[in-house]
Amino acid sequence: MTAKKVDTKKADERLHSVEMALSKTETFIENNQNIILIVVGILIVIVLGFFGFRKYYLEPKEKEAQGQMFMAEMYFEQDSLSRALNGDGNYLGFLDIIDQYGLTKSANLATYYAGITYLKMGSFDQAIEYLKDFDGDDKVAAPMATGAIGDAYMELNNVDKAIDYYIAAADQSDNELTAPLFLMKAGMAYEIQGNYRRALTMYNRIKQEYPRSFEGTQIDRFISFSKMKAEK
Repeated sequence: MTAKKVDTKKADERLHSVEMALSKTETFIENNQNIILIVVGILIVIVLGFFGFRKYYLEPKEKEAQGQMFMAEMYFEQDSLSRALNGDGNYLGFLDIIDQYGLTKSANLATYYAGITYLKMGSFDQAIEYLKDFDGDDKVAAPMATGAIGDAYMELNNVDKAIDYYIAAADQSDNELTAPLFLMKAGMAYEIQGNYRRALTMYNRIKQEYPRSFEGTQIDRFISFSKMKAEK
């Protein structure tokens, strides 16, 4: 059999397979037409419902929440922490915004603020709870929340967990504001434990990766101290 005849035979077989598949598909559609129409209808309802929910419920709620957040943030900046958390009778505080506008971006931001507020108030367990609930991907706010959890654990004398969160915060975003800050905190926490070799590792990262940061400009003395202690 010539190569041309073989190719023609294979082409005919492929064509026959395609025709069989199309035939089966047509048969399936004919036999299940009602079910298919119901499924398609449900999907359309879900999609339209989602867009309607966003436009007619979530967006107005977001605007309301932003209006309430303005006063809560102002109280936070003024260190009027109780009013920032609980409101002043006219405007809601962070906790009420979380409860009443739970699906909005403002409620998520209020969760971050609530965690930081509890941290400032010395309520460290509650600070950890709210900061862990914060869902952020911002290059500054997200690592700041993670690092603040580390601060809370430090206040609770759980140095191991504090170090874990400091390092996680440093690795969470590669920027010269948060990363060297939390590497420094991790190094100092290692010093508290007497683990100067690990502290030196943190400080060397600052020197190598963030030499122009605020921490980087003063890191040499920390390196010298940790190196001296590690060699004893």
